[in-house]
Amino acid sequence: MFPLLAPYLEKIWGPFRLFQSHMMLIGMGTVFAALLVFFLIPVMRKHLPLDRGRPFTTTFTEAQGKPTGAGLLLTPAFLLSLFLFQPLGIRVWQIAACLVLAMFCGYLDDRSQDSWHENRKLLLDLLVAGATALAFCQGQTVAIWVPLFSDPVSLPAWLYLIIAGMVLMIAINTTNCSDGVDGLAGTLTLMSLFYMGGFLYVVVGHAGVADYLLVPHNEQGAEWAILIFTGAGVLAGYLWYNAEPSSVLMGDAGSRFFGLLVGVAVLASGNPFLIVSIAPIVLLNGGTGLVKLLILRGLRKLGFDVRSPEIVAESKRNGDFGDNGRHSRLAVYLHSIRFPLHDHCLKNLGWSKTQVLVRFFLLQTFLIPILLGLLVKLR
Repeated sequence: MFPLLAPYLEKIWGPFRLFQSHMMLIGMGTVFAALLVFFLIPVMRKHLPLDRGRPFTTTFTEAQGKPTGAGLLLTPAFLLSLFLFQPLGIRVWQIAACLVLAMFCGYLDDRSQDSWHENRKLLLDLLVAGATALAFCQGQTVAIWVPLFSDPVSLPAWLYLIIAGMVLMIAINTTNCSDGVDGLAGTLTLMSLFYMGGFLYVVVGHAGVADYLLVPHNEQGAEWAILIFTGAGVLAGYLWYNAEPSSVLMGDAGSRFFGLLVGVAVLASGNPFLIVSIAPIVLLNGGTGLVKLLILRGLRKLGFDVRSPEIVAESKRNGDFGDNGRHSRLAVYLHSIRFPLHDHCLKNLGWSKTQVLVRFFLLQTFLIPILLGLLVKLR
């Protein structure tokens, strides 16, 4: 709205021309979104569903009974901020619609008495990821830049949809899996959004810098940065209330929204592989749990016994000596590590929640610029 009105407002007062500056729009949009959420949550959180607790996590007793699904409050703040500070463009609002869809899918699970089956979640995530990827490519060939190649690589629409969809699925689910310690998923995601917003504005959106780094220049890079920084402002306002001890939880409504937003930032950069460098600890923390699940299911289909040693021991105490298949040492090893890794650090290593948050934050702080620099320079 403000970028559209700026030429008319400038005639009233000259400084209103700053509403056409991407830098000013980024700053104002970020601060406005953060303040809006800061004042909105205390008023509206009483209307949110209460967390039912997830007994497979180490912190479920502390989360149980707290307001959850805060993504339902954060999304309208995000949309209003975009309306005020984002230059109008059909693709941006298509992406915003996909973000809203991701939030609603998560929120319906948050308010459900019984947690949704993973197959339903997978189907909905595929729908959201596919729609978002289609909004990016518009059914056309897309040029991306990748490591070890100095020139962009053109991908047909069908191949881009597969690659982009996988990136978005990974971003959504790893962020969701990392949401188990107060402030952890939010802090790590906020860091990723700030890095990606800066990268879109300073590198991708700047012709001179992009040319020097051999990164394809995108004239809309700064506009994408406004969207990403606005989402970061919303997340910052929420984290004020999610710091330990939290008074409100983002739930699947928030984790799926922000996971998709990280994926959107990666795709806007033109390099899908950037997901590895921009969210390394989130991928390690949440992604390894998904890998463990896939390995155990694969071993079970091959006829191996993939039960944990505790379950096997309990079965034997109850007189059940069957092993349901061949013994798998790999399964035993995987069961010795709790996933997501923040659960392993809490339960097995004895870290406090503060130690988990600070140490994961420090690791991602150091890894992002190193991996990002390598990914950009290895071309």
